[in-house]
Amino acid sequence: MTDPAEVRGAGDARAVRDGGGGGGVRDKIMTPEEVVRRLESGMTLGIGGWGSRRKPMALVRALLRSDVTDLTVVAYGGPDVGLLLAAGKVRTLVTAFVTLDSIPLEPHFRAARERGGLDLVELDEAMFLQGLTAAAQRLPFLPVRAGLGSDVLRVNPRLRTVTSPYEDGEKLVAVPALRMDAALVHLNRADRLGNGQYLGPDPYFDDLFCEAADTAYVSCERLVDFGAPSDSPADAPPPRTAPQTLLVSRHSVTGVTETAGGAHFTSCAPDYGRDEPFQKAYATAAASPDGWAQFHDRFLSGSEEDYHQAVRTWHKEQR
Repeated sequence: MTDPAEVRGAGDARAVRDGGGGGGVRDKIMTPEEVVRRLESGMTLGIGGWGSRRKPMALVRALLRSDVTDLTVVAYGGPDVGLLLAAGKVRTLVTAFVTLDSIPLEPHFRAARERGGLDLVELDEAMFLQGLTAAAQRLPFLPVRAGLGSDVLRVNPRLRTVTSPYEDGEKLVAVPALRMDAALVHLNRADRLGNGQYLGPDPYFDDLFCEAADTAYVSCERLVDFGAPSDSPADAPPPRTAPQTLLVSRHSVTGVTETAGGAHFTSCAPDYGRDEPFQKAYATAAASPDGWAQFHDRFLSGSEEDYHQAVRTWHKEQR
């Protein structure tokens, strides 16, 4: 695994800056396009967040504009998975669910399942967590009771069971490590070194995604300096902000990019909630080929700036 301190954004001409403590560290700031240029077809790609909550949508949209394809995607899925499926970029999907939360089943995922041909690995949520943990700890698998007595083992014949070597002799599911080539996550704040902070009600498992991947890329609402004083509670470094909100450590991060509104249309509390009207329009458009073609042309055919401008215009039209 490449030492994150040695990694720079593709084509990044920024100079080495002093990272504190007398040691020089390289700035990990990248653009979304530079992040995507690090990705390759055939990779196993993890995507953080949960359902339609704090998804790295700006990075997903940048990925849609690339020629990267044939991906194995690992995610507690939401519209990130749906968009990649609609674009034909997914070969295999490893997931516990694919949902828009307020809309129970992601429409593009539903369509992909109904068409058939999608290589789907369905795991119980706890099994998925154990798979991430095993990968983060560089273990081949971890045992778990989840899945026993259910159809998870029937629909996943590749899963195996193990017997405890101790006196109990208990039969357990051996969940394989969900090791990834790269991971994409979105956080509320981050610094130029890759330390990431969440400010909402749930960390989800973004730290595990980063630690379970060979490379990890953090998008954030705003870049901050965690070592500088601040009058704003949202930006305050520890101890004003609880230390546990500093979720992602720079040692597991390859690159960081500032993308204000980068989780839209998913939520990124407390910065903003889910854009429910737009999510409904997304789901409605996905229900028909013509509707989706129009949605894609209007919102997904241009740059990230074009996307946000189109969304603002759309909201004005709804008034």
